[in-house]
Amino acid sequence: MNDINIRPYKEADKEKLLHLIRLNTPQYFDPAEEGDFSDYLDNELETYFVVEDNGQIIGCGGINYFPEEHTARISWDMIHPEAQGKGVGKRLTLHRIEEIKKRKDIKTIVVRTTQLVYPFYEKAGFTLEKTEPDFWAPGYDLYLLKIVLN
Repeated sequence: MNDINIRPYKEADKEKLLHLIRLNTPQYFDPAEEGDFSDYLDNELETYFVVEDNGQIIGCGGINYFPEEHTARISWDMIHPEAQGKGVGKRLTLHRIEEIKKRKDIKTIVVRTTQLVYPFYEKAGFTLEKTEPDFWAPGYDLYLLKIVLN
């Protein structure tokens, strides 16, 4: 983790990001979610970042905005298994929170994740709002967390 760089996503990154989700399946994602992620990259992308270490993609994550609700949602986060637990996810999350804070119309940041990852977001300052069993797929529960901005 010597030369970490967070930069905007480019279409040329897509195949590497699909490989990244495969590396995190089934530990963090259900196999069916790969198609959803591919569709997200093609059709629902707003602000999306990749994390590189010495030019190699080791993580990614996005932001979607809901201005009418004064809300931003952190979306589709994943870190290469060899880079997990080394602060990469924290840097990416804090980077996106700072990006969101630049918009004065956003008052709340939400993240929808699973029971497998929600403690990570609690450490970053998010508060658990609700859970829903088998939301993403059987065995992958929804954990909805949020931060209210000042």
